[in-house]
Amino acid sequence: MKPDLELSPIGNCQVSALIDREGAIVWGCVPRVDGDPVFCSLLNGDARDRGIWRFELEGQTSATQRYERNTAILVTRLESEDGSAVEIHDFAPRFERSGRMYRPVAYARIVRPVAGAPRMRVVLAPMMEYGAKLAETTNGTNHVRYLIGPQALRLTTDAPVGYVLEGRSYRVESDQHFFLGPDEPFVGNIRSEVRRSEAATARYWQHWVRGLHIPLEWQEEVIRAAIALKLCQHEETGAIVAALTTSIPEAANSQRNWDYRYCWIRDSYYTVQALNRLGALDVLEKYLAYLRNIVDLARGGQIQPLYSVMGETELHEFEAEKLAGYRGMGPVRVGNAAYKQVQYDCYGQIVMPTAQAFFDTRLLRMADDRDFEHLEEVGEAAWAKHDKPDAGLWEFRTRQEVHTYSAVMCWAACDRLANVAARLGKGDRVIYWQERASAIRAKIEEMAWADEGDHYRASFQSDYLDASLLQMVELRYLKPDDERFLKTFAAIERDLRRGNHMLRYAAEDDFGAPETAFNVCTFWLIEALALVGRRDEARGIFGDMLSHTTHSGLLSEDLDYETGELWGNFPQTYSLVGIINCAGLLSKPWSEVR
Repeated sequence: MKPDLELSPIGNCQVSALIDREGAIVWGCVPRVDGDPVFCSLLNGDARDRGIWRFELEGQTSATQRYERNTAILVTRLESEDGSAVEIHDFAPRFERSGRMYRPVAYARIVRPVAGAPRMRVVLAPMMEYGAKLAETTNGTNHVRYLIGPQALRLTTDAPVGYVLEGRSYRVESDQHFFLGPDEPFVGNIRSEVRRSEAATARYWQHWVRGLHIPLEWQEEVIRAAIALKLCQHEETGAIVAALTTSIPEAANSQRNWDYRYCWIRDSYYTVQALNRLGALDVLEKYLAYLRNIVDLARGGQIQPLYSVMGETELHEFEAEKLAGYRGMGPVRVGNAAYKQVQYDCYGQIVMPTAQAFFDTRLLRMADDRDFEHLEEVGEAAWAKHDKPDAGLWEFRTRQEVHTYSAVMCWAACDRLANVAARLGKGDRVIYWQERASAIRAKIEEMAWADEGDHYRASFQSDYLDASLLQMVELRYLKPDDERFLKTFAAIERDLRRGNHMLRYAAEDDFGAPETAFNVCTFWLIEALALVGRRDEARGIFGDMLSHTTHSGLLSEDLDYETGELWGNFPQTYSLVGIINCAGLLSKPWSEVR
C-alpha cells in the first residue's frame, strides 16, 4: 500500500509521531521534532518495513480509528476475519508531576484484546542517521535497547520480549503495555504505570481543551486543529514548528520538498494569533519568551525568517540520500536554506504578537518599558527595510523584489508600536511611530497600486497578483468595504481562484508554475468572502474544505484542486489556523442556544 497523508499525530510538546490508518507509527523523530527520524517509513519508499512500529493482526480485515474525546490519545481498532479484534491506545505522556510538566522523549502504546482470540506480530524497526541503517539492539528480560547513534532508546514491555525481537506471531490474551523511552530502568510496574500515564495524559488534554473559547459550530474541527497546533510547539523553548514532517512534496514529482520542522516567525505569528482567539494563552506566553531570545540575539540587526526550535541560526540544508522520499519522490531534505534569505515581513510578525503582552492583564508576565525598548529596535529594522527587496513570504530562491505583503507588515510593525507607546504613556514615541507608519503607507500607495490593472500588485516591480494581498484587511491596513480592496479582491478571484480553491500565485517561480492550491490561501479567500458580505458562499467553500481533511480532521499544506488529494508537509500549521479562524468568523453565535 503506498503511503498517503491519512495520518494521525500524537505528541507531548517534546516528541511527536504520525500514525497511519493501520495503527503503525510511520514518522517520529528524537530527541525532538527536528531530530533523527527513528521512524521514517513514511519517506522510505518501498522499504516500509524499516523505520516503523506496527502491530500486525493475523487475518486482519479492517481498521478504524478515533481520538479519545478532547485528547491527543489515539485509539485504533484492528479486526480479523475470524471476528477477533484488538485496540491500540497510542499517546506520548504529558501531565504535571513533581511540580513540573512531565513530557519525556517517549511513546506509550497499549494493546488490548477486545474480541475473540487475536494473534499478533510486533514489528519494531527503528532506524538511525536518516534511514542509513537499522538501530542495533541488546535486550534483557523485560526490555530491548535500540542503539541510535550516540544515544539509545529502551523498550520496556510486559509482552514476550523474544517474540518482539524475532517478530513472531503470538496470541494476545491480556492487555500488553509498551513504553519506548529514555535508556534508563523503568521505575514501577509497567502495566500500572502506563495506565496511570494514560489517565493523567487524558486529564491534561481534557482540561486544556476545557479552557478554550470555541465557536458554536464546528467544535470538533476546531478542537482537533487546536490540539494539533499545540503539538507543534516545542515547549522547552516555546518555538512553534511549521509542520511535523520534512520533504512531503507540494505536488507529485515537483522537487518542492522542504524541511518544515523549524520555527518560521511568520507561521508562528499566525499560529499564536489563532490560538489566542481561542484563549490558549499558554502557547502565546511560551512563544513570546522564544521571541524575546530571538530579539536579544539579533541585537537590533537582521531577523531571520526561521530558526531551529532551540534558536539556532544556521540550518544548513542537505539531502538524506538513504531515504527514497514520499512515494519515492525525493529528495528528502534536512535543514532549510531559507534561513539565509531576507524576508522583511518577519518584523511585523514579531511586533504584533508581542504587542499583546503590553495590554493583556491575564498574562503571567506582562511586557514593560525595557521590552518596549527592545521592540523599538525591531521597528527600526522594519522602517529601514520596508522598501527594500526581499524573498517575500513565498521564499523565492532566485529573485528578490519589494513585496507588498512585506511592506504592509513593516507598516503594521510601526502602527502597533504607536499603539504600545500610547499604552505606556509615551506621547513622543506615539508621534514618532505614527509618522513612520504614515510614510510607509504613502510608499505602498505610490508603488503597489497598479493604475492600469486597478488593483494592488504583489510587488512594487511586477504586475502579478498573489493571495497575500487578501491579508490587507486582516492587518487593518484596509477596511473590507474599501474600494481598492474590493477591486484587488475581484482581480485575485479572476486570476488565482480555481473553483473552491486558491493558488498563492499563478506566475512561474523557481520550479515552474504552481500545480496545487495553497490551503491557507483558500481560507483567506473564505475570510474575504465573508468580510465583503458573501457569507453563504464563504460557508459553502468552508464546508468543502472541511470535506478534504484527513480522518483525523487535519490538513497538509497543499491540495490538488482537480483530484482533491492532499500534498505538502503535515500537519501544516497554516492550514489548521485557517480552520480555526474561519470557524470563528462564520459560526452562528452562542446566543442562539442560550
